[in-house]
Amino acid sequence: MFENGSRTPLESCGEFGLIDLLTRKIQLKNPSSVCGVGDDAAILDAGQRQVLVSKDLLMEGVHFDLSYVPLKHLGYKAIAVNLSDIAAMNAHPEQVLVGLAVSSRFTVEAIEELYAGMRLCCERYGVDLVGGDTTSSASGMCLSVTVIGYGKPETIVRRNTAGEGDLICVSGNLGAAYTGLLILEREKQVFMKDPKTQPDLDGYDYILERQLKPEPRLDVVDQLKEKGVIPTSMIDISDGLASEVMHLAKDSHKGCCLYEEKLPIDTQTYGTAMELGLVPSTVALNGGEDYELLFTVRQSDYERVKDMKSVHVIGYMTPEIGDYALITNDQKKIALHAQGWDAYLKQEKRNLENDTLATEE
Repeated sequence: MFENGSRTPLESCGEFGLIDLLTRKIQLKNPSSVCGVGDDAAILDAGQRQVLVSKDLLMEGVHFDLSYVPLKHLGYKAIAVNLSDIAAMNAHPEQVLVGLAVSSRFTVEAIEELYAGMRLCCERYGVDLVGGDTTSSASGMCLSVTVIGYGKPETIVRRNTAGEGDLICVSGNLGAAYTGLLILEREKQVFMKDPKTQPDLDGYDYILERQLKPEPRLDVVDQLKEKGVIPTSMIDISDGLASEVMHLAKDSHKGCCLYEEKLPIDTQTYGTAMELGLVPSTVALNGGEDYELLFTVRQSDYERVKDMKSVHVIGYMTPEIGDYALITNDQKKIALHAQGWDAYLKQEKRNLENDTLATEE
């Protein structure tokens, strides 16, 4: 079956290890291919503007659970998370293409509801849905979205260009999407034990919306432009703050230092984390799916960003390559570890790591 006789399980290398393995021998041959694998979007040269292209897959049972995710919300989120990849390059999206595979259990009305959510997101952010493909699936649903954006070469921002001493900034607040997911999963388990029980979702509106209907932070891109600030590096937060800031530091050949007291956490997120027996700052660091923007700026730009709406300075880049640190509230320096999403992590191992969120100090 395979020319290579060895059999290596996917979990041994993880999602990012697998990407490295599959792409390390790829060489770009066309002058128009400016940047390939390794950032939030590929960059293609198109004269005065550069084209940004990114693609995401959403798999039922892996990325979403239709027992508690409404189809209209799923359609909206499928577009939104892709637009976020273009925002993470300090640019604006303009077109999307959608691929859809569904099994016979779905009705025409269900697919119309899904696409209603997609159109709503496209309309909100001025993006055109210009094509795609549909096919059948042996089981479940699979969504594939390709997004196309544009930017000027001098304003597009990549991950690998942070400088020593650069300030680390993040938009919005962190951990809300993860706590919202935990509440949905909790209520699902209650329902499975007793289908007559109604879900108890009162008081969780904000964190549920952050999980089910995230918004790409294109407004932050506009604010940065208004302030005349071009970040030195940038990424969006899909896999957790710790994971993403380590991406910026690693790709830029730098270290990083974050301050626990500076992590922006919404009051509902904080309260829900405490209710569930979790450490709020750990949830903020490792929860994921916030789709906020994480970026670095020169220290000389501090006065311009410090008063930006919903932007927080949470740390700085250091010269020590591979030194990723967190200064805790009691002023202790501890190593920063990424415990965010890995698509190839076995479920039992994922559950074990989730359990550590409740006990890590």
